[in-house]
Amino acid sequence: MPVTSSVTVRTIAFLDAFQKERGRPSTIKVHVPASGMSASELATELGLPLDRVEGVFLNHVISGLDAMVHPGDRVTFVPHGTPASHPAFFGPFITRRG
Repeated sequence: MPVTSSVTVRTIAFLDAFQKERGRPSTIKVHVPASGMSASELATELGLPLDRVEGVFLNHVISGLDAMVHPGDRVTFVPHGTPASHPAFFGPFITRRG
């Protein structure tokens, strides 16, 4: 069995409401492999709707869904339309099109 450790995962805005509708808290600890996994794989594992996720804050740095998440990281999933994700604040997410 591979060695795993946890990451702290938060959801905000629509994704927070999505989690609460399913009886899940906004902040959870999730085990990930020691070798890591992509943020999109983590979102899929959590059952988050990928078509509604714009990107992530990974250890307080704006990142795309292809970012690798490792044990000990802090991840916040950000949905489309979240004011803090607007390019005027941080520039475009890697996943933003057009």
